[in-house]
Amino acid sequence: MKVLFSVKDVTKTFTLSKKQRKILKTNDSKKVAVKSLSFDAYEGEIYGLLGPNGAGKTTTLRIASSLIKPDSGDVFIDGISVVNDPSNVRRKIGFLTSELKLEDFFTPNYLFDYFSRLHNIEEETIQARKKMLFDQFGIQPFCEVKVSDLSTGMKQKVSLAISIAHDPSIIIFDEPTNGLDIITAKTVTDFLIHLKQTGKTIILSTHIFSLVEKLCDRVGIIIEGEMVYENTVAEIMKTTDLETLFFQLYESKGGVL
Repeated sequence: MKVLFSVKDVTKTFTLSKKQRKILKTNDSKKVAVKSLSFDAYEGEIYGLLGPNGAGKTTTLRIASSLIKPDSGDVFIDGISVVNDPSNVRRKIGFLTSELKLEDFFTPNYLFDYFSRLHNIEEETIQARKKMLFDQFGIQPFCEVKVSDLSTGMKQKVSLAISIAHDPSIIIFDEPTNGLDIITAKTVTDFLIHLKQTGKTIILSTHIFSLVEKLCDRVGIIIEGEMVYENTVAEIMKTTDLETLFFQLYESKGGVL
């Protein structure tokens, strides 16, 4: 199988403000968010990056998406270095995060066209892809409604459509169902399955065990910035469930429940 997404020995450290040190109850001025992390995702699979809040999942995906630079190590997207060639990486990936904020003043129609043109997509292709995605997510009836007047679920659907407007081969989702109602969450998870069926490679960061069990081919469990376990979901489920395995690993790493 071809490796399309490869994290190689990535480390990232952040300087903590006084407020952050107080929240984290630490006197340390720095926090190592990701520690020598490595893993691969293959063409046409959904890879789950599972861990608690603060484990380093979002930091890893921000590095992979070229939003921040690692202290050391690299990420390769279809063989292209994020560190050395971030522009070409952006052409190959779609990145959806719950922190993506759409400008309230604009409409889904305008935003989809705007971001598509940033990718230099031909106008005819933009309109055809917009129709397909807007129909898929039920956006069409709201296409001329300002973002400020959309529901939380509809905003998430619009964000998802925009993130894959350029039809990327590798799609990175950071907590894609976070904060969604059960109907919208079902729409998103069904679409992830559809994307996999069309041959896309998907990196899915989450702390939801059932989501990994339902969608993912393989899973890497990350705790305090380190990869502590990696296997196929099918192999794990032969002997235990993912929640039981996770808490065994968490307690073995000194975690307190």
